Amino acid sequence: MPKVAVIILNWNGERLLREYLPSVIAHTPAELATVVVADNASTDRSVEVLREEFPEVERLDLDRNHGFAGGYNRAIATRSEEIVILLNSDVKVAPGWLPPLLDTLDAQPGIAAVQPKIKSHLRPQEFEYAGAAGGFIDRLGYPFCRGRIFHTVETDSGQYDTPTDIFWCSGAALCIRREAYLAAGGLDERFFAHMEEIDLCWRLRNAGWHFRYCPSSVVYHLGGGSLPMNHPRKLFLNYRNNLLMLHKNLPRRTLRHLLLRRFIFDSAAAMLFLFQGKPASTLAVFRAYRQFFRLRKHYTPPKERTDDACVFPRSIVVSYYLQGKHTFNKLTR
Repeated sequence: MPKVAVIILNWNGERLLREYLPSVIAHTPAELATVVVADNASTDRSVEVLREEFPEVERLDLDRNHGFAGGYNRAIATRSEEIVILLNSDVKVAPGWLPPLLDTLDAQPGIAAVQPKIKSHLRPQEFEYAGAAGGFIDRLGYPFCRGRIFHTVETDSGQYDTPTDIFWCSGAALCIRREAYLAAGGLDERFFAHMEEIDLCWRLRNAGWHFRYCPSSVVYHLGGGSLPMNHPRKLFLNYRNNLLMLHKNLPRRTLRHLLLRRFIFDSAAAMLFLFQGKPASTLAVFRAYRQFFRLRKHYTPPKERTDDACVFPRSIVVSYYLQGKHTFNKLTR
């Protein structure tokens, strides 16, 4: 039996399946991996398309739309492979994408997960927003990537072609040990969507695991397939889930000081949305805080803080907006 399950979560993605699934099938050796599509109770012709046009792909039909987190948790629970890959339905993989990821995990038993270089499908010379060349986080809990900081996305000129340790791996193409995934409790289903993979990686870091970026594996991500970048619903989920992630993974003493500073930064962002004529976005930020205070009772923060490896020691907001450091290489000089 193959040691890997490549799991694609689908919801009403009939068009995406036709466009992106063929590359996954063509470039994923059957002796290494099984390709599985987990369908989140689609109401379009996704299931028929899979049955009629991709009979070689295994299909798991879920009873309802469980969201990104719930869908993957249920799909992974049904598998017995040693390694699972969470692959977005709008990802096209390059030839030879899989072996480098597996080689990284085989060579380094302390690595829980590894991600490929993620480039834009629409602009292949550029990195893609969701993951780029590996995820990091700043001292206030704002995530960013090598190759993408806020709205600045870099052209790939080989500047990030060195394998490196990272803080988090993108959920767009996440290659992870199934045992570690299950031991950490999987993705947090209260998040529903957005930042749940960062939270999972942080929980695994607290348990002693590490994460790696593998540039010799390349995939191309469409991105923005669910909601546009600044859609109020997406902003709400990102702000709320980021706050929950901090509460879950930082000790109370650290969290108390951090939340005050975060509220100042986030309030400034909310006022900026208002001045830009986006009152729904302003409301989304404060709704996120309100729901965070309701949901935090469900979690117990850790007693101690783990190491700060791969944490940017300053504020990415200050570095980006006030100091003009728009690329990762400028941040680290």
